Amino acid sequence: MSQERRYSFEFFPTKTDAGHEKLMSVARELAGYNPDFFSCTYGAGGSTRDRTLNTVLQLENDVKVPAAPHLSCVGDSKAELRALIAQYKAAGIRRIVALRGDLPSGMGMASGELRHASDLVEFIRQESADHFHLEVAAYPEMHPQARNFEDDLANFVHKVKAGADSAITQYFFNADSYFYFVERVQKLGVDIPIVPGIMPITNYSKLARFSDACGAEIPRWIRKQLEAYADDNASIQAFGEEVITTMCDTLLQGGAPGLHFYTLNQAEPSLAVWRNLQLPR
Repeated sequence: MSQERRYSFEFFPTKTDAGHEKLMSVARELAGYNPDFFSCTYGAGGSTRDRTLNTVLQLENDVKVPAAPHLSCVGDSKAELRALIAQYKAAGIRRIVALRGDLPSGMGMASGELRHASDLVEFIRQESADHFHLEVAAYPEMHPQARNFEDDLANFVHKVKAGADSAITQYFFNADSYFYFVERVQKLGVDIPIVPGIMPITNYSKLARFSDACGAEIPRWIRKQLEAYADDNASIQAFGEEVITTMCDTLLQGGAPGLHFYTLNQAEPSLAVWRNLQLPR
């Protein structure tokens, strides 16, 4: 796949005006590095959905970086999704991250008319043909709710064949898991770019909690070193920056088609890695 590498940053919509102002100032700082796009996460339900919409439109129109809203099918009817897709199209949005979404706690099955990300990809294609560049999620270490790895690979291939243009992975700390996943799905006929999702390390307890929830493995040597630093934030950040920079370098040297940074609405942790890698921007 000889194409230019792409770099992107992800935000989550905030619940307060102060949080939103901070997000926008972070976005303006990151815009100076000429990323290919910003993505913005999504929660089902009225107010969260509106916050995503407003954030995306502001990133696109005020910050002037192409914005990619996350869209999930859990909890939304086809009519609600259709209206949102039409709104994004009318606003000039060209990229969507299509996800199944998290199941509300205690729910074994997805609610809403579409149950899988592949259904959502198909639906967006039916509604808007090729207007949107569609991103889907990939799980190098397996989706936490998948029955097994083979099943998860099959699901991913199904999503891609439904009409995805590229994929962004869940974050991971082991480059081999990424390379193995890409190799496996390529053998199954997948040829879209699969961009590694990168989570900077800034806070051990938060990272551990996050990782348990989403099935991302923190290798033992990283965990033990972070535990040893206890509350020494400066050491945690310096170590985290070094670990993530080294991994990103390995990924890019190994042919990864770019990087997607999970910023947690902060600029500096991602930019520290960016500068260390001397990315061409």
